[in-house]
Amino acid sequence: MLAGSLDLAELAPLGWEARPEGLCKGERCVPLRAGADLRDVAGALGMAVVEEPALGVWAVGPESGGRALASAVAADLVLPDLEGRPFALRSLLGSKVLLVAWASW
Repeated sequence: MLAGSLDLAELAPLGWEARPEGLCKGERCVPLRAGADLRDVAGALGMAVVEEPALGVWAVGPESGGRALASAVAADLVLPDLEGRPFALRSLLGSKVLLVAWASW
């Protein structure tokens, strides 16, 4: 998804859909101007947006609803552990979890 060429259909997996009144999720609608780009959408939805210009990659954070997260529910992640076995984050349900992500790039 590039800042200059946003296809609003790409937001459908996040629960947002384009309607005549704007970008909507359930009953909540955010008006957008014609030709809105990723920065416009992120700003209207209270999402952080970060660009890596050398690679042409964009990352959009979760909806913040202004200053707070909309939910404290984590995504249903399943990642390999140090031995390569699948580990489901949901197995820690009910526990406090600190999730640290790291990348070499």
